[in-house]
Amino acid sequence: MEYARLGRTGLKVSRLCLGTMNFGPQTSEEDAHAIMDRAHELGINFFDTADVYGWKKGEGVTEQIIGRWFAKGGGRRERTVIATKVYGSMGDWPNEDRLSALHIKRAVEGSLRRLQTDYIDLYQAHHIDRDTPFEEFWEAMEVLRQQGKILYVGSSNFAGWHLAKAQEAARRRNTLGLVSEQCHYNLLNRAVELEVLPAAEDYGIGVIPWSPLAGGLLAGVLRKADKGRSAAEHMVAQLEKHRDKIQRFEALCDELGEQPANVALAWLLRRPAVTSPIIGPRTVEQLDGAIRAVEITLDDKVLARLDEIFPGPGGPAPEAYAW
Repeated sequence: MEYARLGRTGLKVSRLCLGTMNFGPQTSEEDAHAIMDRAHELGINFFDTADVYGWKKGEGVTEQIIGRWFAKGGGRRERTVIATKVYGSMGDWPNEDRLSALHIKRAVEGSLRRLQTDYIDLYQAHHIDRDTPFEEFWEAMEVLRQQGKILYVGSSNFAGWHLAKAQEAARRRNTLGLVSEQCHYNLLNRAVELEVLPAAEDYGIGVIPWSPLAGGLLAGVLRKADKGRSAAEHMVAQLEKHRDKIQRFEALCDELGEQPANVALAWLLRRPAVTSPIIGPRTVEQLDGAIRAVEITLDDKVLARLDEIFPGPGGPAPEAYAW
C-alpha cells in the first residue's frame, strides 16, 4: 500500500480509503469485521463512516459496528485513521441535525460513544449548512479540538466557494481550517474540476472522492451483463444514458488487461489534490480486487484516451466557462 499526506497536514493515510456505508444495511457485522481486518492486512489505515450510516435514524448502526470492532483490541483503533461525519438528522426534534454548535456537541458525543473511542481523527461536515455561520462552526470545532475529541476537520459536498469561505473564516481565527473535502468525483462526473479541485489544491485541502465507480457503472457492468448478471434497478437508466461511453471504456480496459473498476480508481489517483478515493466493498473479495488500483500506472496516451471517452468540463474555471 502507498500512503500520502492528507492535504497540507502531516497525517499519512493510505491511497485507498475504506468506505463503510454498506456495513449494516448490506454487509453483516461479521463480514464487516472481516473486511476491516483484511484492510489492515493490506495496509489500508484510512476508514470513512458517518453518524447516519445504517439508515436507522438516531442509531448510528455503522458506527456501532466499527466500535465493536475497535473494542476487540489488538491495535485496531491505534492503526486506524477514523473519519466520521456530522450534519444528517439524528432525531425528530429541533437541533438534531445540521451544523449548529449545539448539534455538533451532541453529535460528536454520540459518535465517540458508538465508535468506542475517545477521539476522532477526522471530523467532517457532511454537507454545507447555509443557516449556520462559519464563525459558529469553527468555534464549535475549536472547542472539540481543545478537548481532544477531534484532531482534524474536513468537509463533504462543499462547492468551491464554500471551501474558500470556510478557509478564510478559519484564517481569521488563526486555526488550521479544513484539511479535506469529500466530493462526488469519477470519470462520469467531473464537475468538481471546475472549482472544487482548484480551490482544494490552492488551500492545501486533500480531496477524498466518493462514488469513484459511479455507483457501479465503471465497475465492468457490461462485462457482468454478458455473464448473465443483470444491472441493479437504479443503474439501468444511467447505463442506457452512458452505454456508448461504458462500451468504449470497457474495451480500453480489455486492451490494458485490467479490471474497469481498478482503471477508474487508478485514474482518480492521478488527479490533482486527490488523496484517497473511497472504496465500498461488500465482501473481502471485492476489497482484495481493489488493491490492484494502486499498482496500475496509466501513461499519457491512456489518460488522453480516457479524456476522449469521458470529456471533463474543459479544465478549471474561469477558462472552462469563458473559452
